[in-house]
Amino acid sequence: MAAPSVFAQILDYDNRANPYPLYAELRKTPVARQEDGSYVVSTYREIEALLHDPRISSDLSNLAHPGVGVSEYSEGSTPSILRLDPPDHDRLRRLAMRHFGPPHTPGRVDAMAPDLLGIVTGLIDGFAGRNQVDIVDEFAFPFPVTVICELLGVPREDVPRFHAWVEAGLESLDPKATSPEQQQRSAQAIAAIRQYLAELIEARRRAPGTDLLSALATDDGPEGRMTPEQLLSTAVLLLIAGHETTVNLITNGMLTLLRHPDVLERLRRDPDLVIRTVEELLRYEPPVHFVPWRAALDDIEVAGTTIPAGAQVMLVLASGNRDPDHVREPEHLDRDLFDRDRFGLGRDNDQHLGFGGGIHYCFGAPLARLEAQIALGELARRLEHPRLVADPPPYRPNPVLRGPLHLLVQFDHVAPAQPTTDTARPHEPEEQPSLQET
Repeated sequence: MAAPSVFAQILDYDNRANPYPLYAELRKTPVARQEDGSYVVSTYREIEALLHDPRISSDLSNLAHPGVGVSEYSEGSTPSILRLDPPDHDRLRRLAMRHFGPPHTPGRVDAMAPDLLGIVTGLIDGFAGRNQVDIVDEFAFPFPVTVICELLGVPREDVPRFHAWVEAGLESLDPKATSPEQQQRSAQAIAAIRQYLAELIEARRRAPGTDLLSALATDDGPEGRMTPEQLLSTAVLLLIAGHETTVNLITNGMLTLLRHPDVLERLRRDPDLVIRTVEELLRYEPPVHFVPWRAALDDIEVAGTTIPAGAQVMLVLASGNRDPDHVREPEHLDRDLFDRDRFGLGRDNDQHLGFGGGIHYCFGAPLARLEAQIALGELARRLEHPRLVADPPPYRPNPVLRGPLHLLVQFDHVAPAQPTTDTARPHEPEEQPSLQET
């Protein structure tokens, strides 16, 4: 029996805690054909080029032979923005961005900062009197899910039900989750989310509020409104993608900081470092490890290999982020985040693939950055002498959305919250063009 390929080993749960040595092996063949006919691309330059290549499609109907990871969750009969190519993608993205970011609502995310800080403060206040917490269940999940639900207009009392729905719905994102039971659980969960959001959209259409769903449901801008099915697919996508990746970003980030106590201590003493720290964490431990949902529309030559039309293309973002041809000493976390000469990471270190790239650059990147900056900054400041209970922690099964299932952290004491007026609010680094999304 033939030995499993390097990519097959990456998919194996036994390697979930540390796939990076396998990524280094994978990069020796920048474009590797798999047994199922798909092509895995693992080097930064090639990934970056394909993310911007119009010959790479997000429409899975263009696949001649669907392979790994294609049986992912469905937002419904109408594809979401993630599954569309221009010009349909561009129009739907513009309609959504009208109410989320520049140029029409440039201050929406920044205006959320006080509320984000309030949620984080309340969660950390709840740690008082204890010396151990699970960062995933008690912080990294409830924070972003509360934020995205409030943004969409989901009543706070309904937030807890989404945890089970989303966990089941994302089962089919795992390339090995092919059992009928897993697929059925995923389908039932997505159907429940769709039913809930359909009713909420109708309620917002009849009685609009100030939330994002109300704005999308009543938009009479120059390009018209989304169809009901387009709006529902967009809402499902925003709800799931709007918090799942942020859970991983916060949890992976805290795990990394605990493994590098000197960086954690410096962040505690110098809160302004949080902006560059989050960018380095997006490179070093990204929340999304690879994107398996691309199709070649034409024969494409990449690094001396021809990817044929109709082939599935998988872009291993986490491998590209640690490509030594892109970043010097990429296996090191940049401890000197303002030293441009040490590792070359204290440069404009947003040149990573943590939010993807091209037209599908992460729609929610500004919000995710701000959430991570506030969350990690407050954890660093308020948890005194934090340390890991287990290293490595248990990981979620999914190799695509890779992150700890639980992260138990012990600490000596919880420092008091600072008055809001005394708390520095992080600012966003310069964003990529607005017509981009993960």
